[in-house]
Amino acid sequence: MGDIDTPTSARTSADILVLGGIVITMDERQSILPDGALAIRGDAIVDLGKRAEIAAAYHGATVIDAAGCLVIPGLIDAHTHIPMTLFRGLADDLPLHTWLEQHVWPAEQKFINEETVRWGSRLGVAELVRSGVTTLCDMYFHEDQVAEIVDELGMRGILSNVYFDATAANDTERERTLAGAEQFIARWHGHSRIVPAVGPHAPYTVGPELYRRLHALAERTDVPVVTHLAETREEDREIRRRYGLSPVRYLENLGLVDARLVAAHCVWVNGEEIDLLAAARVGVVHNPRSNLKLASGIAPIPDMLSAAVLVALGTDGAASNNELNLLAEIRTAALVHKGVRLDPLAVPAIAALEMATIGGARALKLDHLVGSLEPGKRADVVVIDLDEDNLVPLYDPVSHLAYAVETSNVRTVIIDGRIVLRDGVLATADEREIRRRVRALAIEIGSFRGNASS
Repeated sequence: MGDIDTPTSARTSADILVLGGIVITMDERQSILPDGALAIRGDAIVDLGKRAEIAAAYHGATVIDAAGCLVIPGLIDAHTHIPMTLFRGLADDLPLHTWLEQHVWPAEQKFINEETVRWGSRLGVAELVRSGVTTLCDMYFHEDQVAEIVDELGMRGILSNVYFDATAANDTERERTLAGAEQFIARWHGHSRIVPAVGPHAPYTVGPELYRRLHALAERTDVPVVTHLAETREEDREIRRRYGLSPVRYLENLGLVDARLVAAHCVWVNGEEIDLLAAARVGVVHNPRSNLKLASGIAPIPDMLSAAVLVALGTDGAASNNELNLLAEIRTAALVHKGVRLDPLAVPAIAALEMATIGGARALKLDHLVGSLEPGKRADVVVIDLDEDNLVPLYDPVSHLAYAVETSNVRTVIIDGRIVLRDGVLATADEREIRRRVRALAIEIGSFRGNASS
């Protein structure tokens, strides 16, 4: 009755109240409030507690009735290439290097430009929001345009251009690369939702000098370094052939294995390297469905979790997944290691959920801002409707989040105190127009695919 009995004049104002529902905080105690609520003012959570107490203490300009729902922290997709929605289904059932060299890279060379990146990014962000993602870590070409779309649609992100070292790269080309990276960092530094980064592609595409110089730039400007690392057996063999070291040891030798490194995949790593990644506080991003589809292998995540490695979850790009659905990644991460290890506790439900929330935030060094629902943190909140066939009955909400929730169950998404998705409707973009524009682009891309395969 506290919702209506306390006079408005006696209550503190809030911009948004989320009232009712089971609140999964993901705080240090992994607190769950069976009939909880939270108050949002500006971009932050100002209070969290029992529904009756919050309703009695605050009046909100906007009230979201979350009764019969789960209320969770915004999910974190720690490895994406969102413009690659343009290439969803373009080439399937291939190993990574064949897929890249014979299909993806030629298509990118022909079709990727500022305009196509904008529309692919709009589609990618919209898809991520619908799976409850509020933060992404993206690396791709024309990342200024990606950042503009991330900003336009209200997402939070760590973003970087992806950098390659051409076979015949010279000092002039490297200087141009470094100058572009510095300009990107300068443009987006200090943005409330966007953290610029540097993104050397991978050990097999970036030489020692460019890796070192990009890392030095990252240190000087205090930004993350995002890279692919130890993704395939072929990569492991190639780097050992070139440098006499494994991919992880190669980056260690260059001085890159430190707390600013966000390393996607880390499938082919041994126990000593896992300990090294843990001690250095490297953020490791597990991409289970992409790794399965490309037959890259299965990362030793149970061993990483036991060693206290900072492990996040990622979707990778829609060309290798083929959807941007972090809920599906949570489920796969919770399931696949059970089958591989023959151990039902290899990755428990709570561990899989943690990788997508506070664990992902720790891996990206954003846990002071996001990853859990706590007063003082940014208001990144997801409301999931439990009144659906696949979520009835309910005994354990964490179990549902790991094994049962679908994107269609995501009802409302708040990012930085702004309602981005409400009652299933995206508030920041015209999804029908996005789909229309991407379908038009796909006609030309599909024609190229047909010519390439003929």
